[in-house]
Amino acid sequence: MSEYVIRGGSGFSGSVRISGNKNAALPCLAASLLTDECVTLRNVPMIQDVGVMVRLLGELGSEVIGLADGTYHIRSDIRFNGLSPSLVDSVRGSILFAGPLLARGVKIVIPPPGGDVIGLRRLDSHFIGLSALGVRCEVNEMGYLEMDPPARLRAADIYLDEASVTATENVIMAASLADGVSTVYNAACEPHVQNLCHMLGSMGCRIEGIGSNYLVIHGAGQLSGCSHTLSFDYMECGSFIGLAACTNSALLLENVDTGQLKPIEKGFSKLGICFEKRENSIFVPAEQERIIHKSYTGVTDKLDDAPWPGFPADLLSIMCVTATQMEGSILVHEKMFESRMFFIDYLIRMGADIILCDPHRAVIRGRTALKGREVISPDVRAGMALVAAALCAEGESVIRNIEQIERGYELLLDKLSNIGAEIRRNG
Repeated sequence: MSEYVIRGGSGFSGSVRISGNKNAALPCLAASLLTDECVTLRNVPMIQDVGVMVRLLGELGSEVIGLADGTYHIRSDIRFNGLSPSLVDSVRGSILFAGPLLARGVKIVIPPPGGDVIGLRRLDSHFIGLSALGVRCEVNEMGYLEMDPPARLRAADIYLDEASVTATENVIMAASLADGVSTVYNAACEPHVQNLCHMLGSMGCRIEGIGSNYLVIHGAGQLSGCSHTLSFDYMECGSFIGLAACTNSALLLENVDTGQLKPIEKGFSKLGICFEKRENSIFVPAEQERIIHKSYTGVTDKLDDAPWPGFPADLLSIMCVTATQMEGSILVHEKMFESRMFFIDYLIRMGADIILCDPHRAVIRGRTALKGREVISPDVRAGMALVAAALCAEGESVIRNIEQIERGYELLLDKLSNIGAEIRRNG
């Protein structure tokens, strides 16, 4: 098991180029299966999850050429003979191959997807949407997902029982080749969902309502190849805003679409943190208010997550660390996953003043001095939060299981070293 050894307690300065959106890369890679023509994707992050998806594409018969600048050329000739359970188990995004394969008339039997262990992550919404399009879906006695499509999927009016991102993406991709016009109610509308919709549009599928929770998808007889550039990773951007805030650092974050930052800006403002928007970048100053705001009635405020355009669930971990370094108290309410907050035990071990009320809620009081400790990264986002905690803590910290962090953050060691962090990787 590899580890980071980090010495904290000092501030940083410099610039960080924000990578392409991890959560857009995975569905866009899967969408390349919707055509036999060449698909070119740009601004793809060099992370482990992308590497796993590329290996799975190879198992499905795709020829994938990756370049050093984050450009991928993909040409698919689908041959489905199953997918490696170990690869499927290592990344949640593996479920995204279902929509394109079913749209191409391929019967599939695949293991349930893995990924972060952050609570119950059910697949019901996928089955609801795909079944409406004519797919027979069931879970066999081995726990594998069996999906059998008709020769061509038929358009449908679909209501998703939750605004699941991956279910929305699977349904969109399946409906892109369905016969007729499909509608999706309660669709997820995160920026990475919008990115997939724009890619499908450039392939020849007309989609109305992009950016809303009601989508109209005009199924096409066939889709063409395309050239598509992924948007920036606003989760990575938010992580570095939090890192700058809790270490009293000044950072310039480049390759940023400032139009996507409103929910993040609102969340950080509750902690007394602001940033300056520039053209394709933002600047986080070292001098900040750093006082947690109370509600308008003068009581302790709450920071909670919600589907877009609410505050992103994936950034609540970094917000917990940031709040420990601000003056005042706040209630953090993680409404979506019941196991994500358990990493707080590590923050408490480091000296944070936090009461974990239940699996979903924590009361955080700052400002507290953190001390370096040995901890374990439980998932991608909590791992990055522990990196931030270690960088603002006095002394040396060791973070193990860093493979989880590197699943979602491109060249993290280099980016941190370049702004002055004392960090090394063992293993």
